Amino acid sequence: MRLRVETTIAASPETVWAHLEDIASHVEWMADAVGIDFLTAERRGTGTRFTCRTRVGPLQTADVMEITEWSPPNHMGVRHTGAVSGEGRFELRADAPGGESTRMVWHESLRFPWWLGGPLGALPARPVLRRIWRGNLGRLKARVEDATGH
Repeated sequence: MRLRVETTIAASPETVWAHLEDIASHVEWMADAVGIDFLTAERRGTGTRFTCRTRVGPLQTADVMEITEWSPPNHMGVRHTGAVSGEGRFELRADAPGGESTRMVWHESLRFPWWLGGPLGALPARPVLRRIWRGNLGRLKARVEDATGH
């Protein structure tokens, strides 16, 4: 399943990145992430590994994730392993001259296990995850804009 959600945030890519790079704080704006436990001493950068406990409705998983790309302030990539596997990527780019706003795009390419229906299970999951992740980006947007006074 491939999914893409995006938003525009009234702040520079550097300002948005400052919120995004704090992986531990993702549980504060991602409704489906209920806990993050780091598996490495590093908490930022390529190679950082953590377990992310997620909940969507009655379904709960604890997936190991590893940061695979770290290019401040433009890209962060992650590999998901566990019940749901795949890759995700955040992309940030200035959306206006002068860098006063940022276009943030969130890409995910996920594979569901057989016990969640495999590719067929992704069909009903897609609109649910799209709604959740759009809400997540909305909360990140509000968080960043509140911090910058927009």
